[in-house]
Amino acid sequence: MKGLGMIIPLLIGAVLGSSVVAISGSSENPVNLRESSQSDKSLEVAHNERLHLSTDKQWIAEDGHQSDLIRLQWTEDRAKPAISWLDENGHNKTAIIAHSKANNPDQHDHNHMSFETTMSPDGQYSDQLFTRLEIPYDQDVAEIRTHSSNFNVVDGTLRIAGSEGVHRDLAWAKTEEGNRTTPRWIMRVDASGETEEDGGSDWQLIRYSNDGEALDATLAVRRSNGYVGVGNTDPQARLDISDDSIRIRESRTPASSSAPGQAGEIAWDNGHVYICVAPNTWKRAPLSAW
Repeated sequence: MKGLGMIIPLLIGAVLGSSVVAISGSSENPVNLRESSQSDKSLEVAHNERLHLSTDKQWIAEDGHQSDLIRLQWTEDRAKPAISWLDENGHNKTAIIAHSKANNPDQHDHNHMSFETTMSPDGQYSDQLFTRLEIPYDQDVAEIRTHSSNFNVVDGTLRIAGSEGVHRDLAWAKTEEGNRTTPRWIMRVDASGETEEDGGSDWQLIRYSNDGEALDATLAVRRSNGYVGVGNTDPQARLDISDDSIRIRESRTPASSSAPGQAGEIAWDNGHVYICVAPNTWKRAPLSAW
C-alpha cells in the first residue's frame, strides 16, 4: 500500500496540473516535486529532514556498475550534471561536476570529474565556480590537476611511493597551451634495484631543456652510503664532482696557526692556502705566480 500511497498523489497532481505534487505517503515528512525559483522541476525533502538511502548489494556485473543509489547522467554531449552547495541566499558556493565536453566547442574534450568552488567576491570573476581539482576518466593513468590552489599537509606526510623498478618523481614544469606541461626540474628517487646493503632507490635532481629533454643529473645521492655526486649519478666519494674546478668565493686568513677551526677546513687569501689539520691547528702553503 505504500507504493499506492505514492502513486495516487502523483496521478491526482497530474490531472489537476498541480505544480507541487507529494510523492510521500506521510504528511509529516513530505517529499515534493515542485516548481523551483528557476522554473524547473526539483525534488524537495521537508526542511531539516534527511534523505536516507541504503543498499546490501555489491558490484552488479550485468549493469557494469556498483549498486549506485544516486545516478547522474548527461543526455546531451555538453550537459554537466552536478551536485551543488548553495548559501543561505541561494548562491552557488561549491559543486562536484562530471562531464565530457567543454563549454567552448573549440576546447579539447574534458572527460573529467571536477571539484569546484567560487572565486573571491571582490575578484575579477567574483562568485563564479572555478575548478580546483579535476580527475579525468577514460585514462589508464589519471592526470589529476589542481588550479589556483595551494596544497598543505599539516602534521602529516606527503608520500610518493612506487613499486620495484619504478621512478618516483616530483616535477616542476612549465604550463603550455591546452594544459600541456614540459618539465624543467625533476626530483627523483630512481628505479635502481634495491639490495640487502641498503642500495638502490637513489636520489637525483635532474634538469631539463626548454624542449623538455633531460640534460643531466645535477645532483645525486646514493642511499647505500650517502655519497653525493655533482654532475654524475655514480659518486665514488663523499663528494664526487664531475668538473675540473671547485670554488670558494670568500677569502679568509686564520689569525694564527692555532686559530679556531675544525679538521678539514680550507681557507685562502692572496698569499697562502690554509688547511686545518686538527682542531685549532692550521698549516699553510705559499702561493706563487707562474
